[in-house]
Amino acid sequence: MKDVSEMSFEEALRALEQVVGQLESGQVDLEKSIDLYDHGAKLKKHCEAKLAQAQARIEQITLAETGEPNGTAPFDAK
Repeated sequence: MKDVSEMSFEEALRALEQVVGQLESGQVDLEKSIDLYDHGAKLKKHCEAKLAQAQARIEQITLAETGEPNGTAPFDAK
């Protein structure tokens, strides 16, 4: 299985959808459900981080094009 940190947003989202589907099916034993839930939480966090990075890039592009802030919080480059 590919490490979550190496997944693209789309890969992580597809994996998260699979996890949700398995959990919703009710066909998984308790231990597997806990493992799936933990994996799903990691995938969700990764997707949120990827979206935040994309938003920051868009804000930088907008600022560079207009020279004016677009009303959102500034990007904190680390």
